[in-house]
Amino acid sequence: MERISYQDIPEGMFPKLMALEDFVNGSGLGMKLLELVRVRVSQLNGCAYCVDMHYKLARHFGEEELRLASLAAWTEAVCFTKEERAILQYTDALTKLEGNEIPQEVFDNLSLYYTKSEIAYLSLAISQINVWTRLMKAFKFKPGVFKVEE
Repeated sequence: MERISYQDIPEGMFPKLMALEDFVNGSGLGMKLLELVRVRVSQLNGCAYCVDMHYKLARHFGEEELRLASLAAWTEAVCFTKEERAILQYTDALTKLEGNEIPQEVFDNLSLYYTKSEIAYLSLAISQINVWTRLMKAFKFKPGVFKVEE
């Protein structure tokens, strides 16, 4: 059962969050890549609602089933490019801060493939899905009901 229903959320809260989401989505990083990152953060945070939503969106934007199934073990999977592996390494580091700094080698590896502007957008995308996963876990939105709008 939901702790806080969609109807109980303060007016204007979700539109403000969605405006930031739209900003990130327009960054040029690509929806397929952004959804891959969002699924990974959702996995790390154990948010069933967000895993369900972003898995479905990733498939909608053309992500392959095998890659999504392999995402939980991406460090061993061979289906991710060097660029994607750098992003996933950064995603894991930024999501699992635990009071630590992001290791310089993680940032340096990411910098081999992405500009500072792209890294800034990526950092915002990772931070944003971390906000969403925490809200969904706090509110206890029911997983499995999300439908992709065509």
